[in-house]
Amino acid sequence: MTIRVMIVDDQMMVREGFSVLLNAMPDIEVVGEAVNGREAVTKVAELRPDVVLMDIRMPELNGIDATREIVASGTDAKVLVLTTFDLDEYVYQALRAGASGFLLKDASARRLAEGVRVVAAGEALLAPTVTRRLINEFSKLTQTPRVSALSRVGELTERETEVLVLIAQGLSNAEIASHLVVAESTIKTHVSRILVKLGLRDRTQAAVFAYEARLVSPG
Repeated sequence: MTIRVMIVDDQMMVREGFSVLLNAMPDIEVVGEAVNGREAVTKVAELRPDVVLMDIRMPELNGIDATREIVASGTDAKVLVLTTFDLDEYVYQALRAGASGFLLKDASARRLAEGVRVVAAGEALLAPTVTRRLINEFSKLTQTPRVSALSRVGELTERETEVLVLIAQGLSNAEIASHLVVAESTIKTHVSRILVKLGLRDRTQAAVFAYEARLVSPG
């Protein structure tokens, strides 16, 4: 099945470069481009891509607000944020707005394509190193836990809370299953229930939630 991708960036060379790289992949097709967040929101509704590569700093409507509108629209499209450097507070805000992860603009063709595939498959691009470091760094800015996060933690069972903490620490389902000595299918069920109860889209959102609810302490 071909993965439909839309590229959102105000720089033409960036859009064209990513288009060439992705269209060279047999399982990926670039179905559209947008030059700003406002155009992106409109085109996502029209083209219904599976994955949106979203720049942050753009005129008219920035990538954070565009991500928030796209997620709020109820579309199945997943947003991958594009950035020039990893410790970027704007990227953290985009993750909070509903993005499924981020990629550096100088990523290799292989890394770019793999990121698109991971997110399109319903997973989150939550690398144990880079994304967790970003969440850890900027969640420190919130001195007290978010009240909304704290109130929702009470909806989880003790085991679900334990699984949520391990997700935030960057463990995969297989690693969590090994750690808790249960079947991986059991962990998948827990993860699905956690996301439903907390109203979250994916593991990246779960990690942000866990840090902001202070289930995991920023280092």
